[in-house]
Amino acid sequence: MKAVICMSETIEKRVEKALEEIKPGIQADGGDVELVSVEADTVKVRLVGHCVGCPMAAMTLKNGVEALIKQRVPEIKKVESVQ
Repeated sequence: MKAVICMSETIEKRVEKALEEIKPGIQADGGDVELVSVEADTVKVRLVGHCVGCPMAAMTLKNGVEALIKQRVPEIKKVESVQ
């Protein structure tokens, strides 16, 4: 499915929408992801719940969260996990 980009929406709002798309999958495994900040072309998120200490958290961040955000919000170049 191709995303329609609405330029009137802020980058932060578009990032939030992307996170809402991926949250159900993460929550199904007992984790969650929270938006901390959007700084220039970098998004900072916090993985919580069962994601904390999970050996798959790095893969979830890179292949799930970051990939979807970059697809939906092409202005974003990097997603970082913070505590």
